Amino acid sequence: MERAEETVTVTTAEIRQPSLENSTMENLNRQKETVFSLVQVKGTWKRKAGQNVKQGIKGRVSAAKIYESSSSSGTTWTVVTPITFTYTVTQTKNLLDPSNDTLLLGHIKDTEQLEAVRSSTKPLKRFIVMDEVVYNLYGSQVTDYLKARHVLYRILPLPTTEENKSMEMVLKILEEVHQFGIDRRTEPIIAIGGGVCLDIVGLAASLYRRRTPYIRVPTTLLSYIDASVGAKTGVNFANCKNKLGTYIAPVAAFLDRSFIQTIPRRHISNGLAEMLKMALMKHRGLFELLEAQGQFLLDSKFQSGLVPEDDRIDPASISTRVAIETMLEELAPNLWEDDLDRLVDFGHLISPELEMKVLPALLHGEAVNIDMSYMVYVACEMGLLTEQEKFRIICCMLGLELPVWHQDCTFALVQKSLCDRLQHSGGLVRMPLPTGLGRAEIFNDNDEGTLFRAYEKWCDELSTGSLQ
Repeated sequence: MERAEETVTVTTAEIRQPSLENSTMENLNRQKETVFSLVQVKGTWKRKAGQNVKQGIKGRVSAAKIYESSSSSGTTWTVVTPITFTYTVTQTKNLLDPSNDTLLLGHIKDTEQLEAVRSSTKPLKRFIVMDEVVYNLYGSQVTDYLKARHVLYRILPLPTTEENKSMEMVLKILEEVHQFGIDRRTEPIIAIGGGVCLDIVGLAASLYRRRTPYIRVPTTLLSYIDASVGAKTGVNFANCKNKLGTYIAPVAAFLDRSFIQTIPRRHISNGLAEMLKMALMKHRGLFELLEAQGQFLLDSKFQSGLVPEDDRIDPASISTRVAIETMLEELAPNLWEDDLDRLVDFGHLISPELEMKVLPALLHGEAVNIDMSYMVYVACEMGLLTEQEKFRIICCMLGLELPVWHQDCTFALVQKSLCDRLQHSGGLVRMPLPTGLGRAEIFNDNDEGTLFRAYEKWCDELSTGSLQ
């Protein structure tokens, strides 16, 4: 069957990860070295001396190179292997309509492969993990869809909460996958749920046979614009958020806004925090849209504008699209976080410590917003924002029904969080801060006096709730 006409591919991200730093290359050049290309003929790979050997060579030439260098201490072989990841993020409608084959075939971009699958008499086979709350809401629809498409399937409902985000949950999934049996290349695992579910399943897939393809289907606003569009997987460990994980992108993420209509209002507000993050860092127009239309988005649960012709003017369509596009702009060139200066870390310097400390009192986006609220005061104290801009941002947060202060976010917690930040950020705090509405820079000035003055003003002005 043809895919639903309203499916829109937002982006295809192709990311190359260099495996050799420039400094290493310079060291190689100072030694006696030979560069070998790799050519495959009749299934056998062989070295061929030279950087470019494609001309006149019969066979398949790899992008990889082997650098052989000799010195008085011995011989060294250095392998340089570019890694390419291609994944799609697709906004679609009616994902669970049996006439829409996106869920089963939307990840296949090769037309010959797609035609071969469609014409095959062999039934498709899929292992699906669903958050148990989502399963209670949509399990019957997913089952009906799979039966209508004659799919051999296993659905595993799990309580994928932040408290259960652990390796034990990953191993449970892997045991079930192993018992069910899937092809490691052609039968992707499908995750349907919020960000926690997508993270856990992604980690399980990245471990099973070293890398099994998986598909993300987000069902919350936060996972729709955040977890679904990147490559991070992970679970909590040693009481630290996402301490264990990998960078393995899904083969595809399928985004259907209709899932958002069944989540509680608080969880929609929770997702708006990540959207506001991107607005403050990169897009003034998105900030002004949230400032003006935040209440409407909450009231409508992002279900307005589901008619295609309304997409260009509808706040739900515009805000989700801009949030995804700005997120992908930051993630695609730095998918493995080789560069630790990341604007998307705004709101994520203090929030992991706060979130784990008060779990489950705060949702992820709520903790992020409290972090952002304090950092707005830091930016103002540093002269990066005016008082008027600070006030507009805080009022926008409150309009989105997000917390802007928390009693457990003590200055000691701020200090500890920033100290921990130094350890995993190469010795620099790398603090993203707004320098206006919709623009930002990375700062490494960790002046404690500035942080403390900002903290005092933050508490004085927001702890009483007088602005609310």
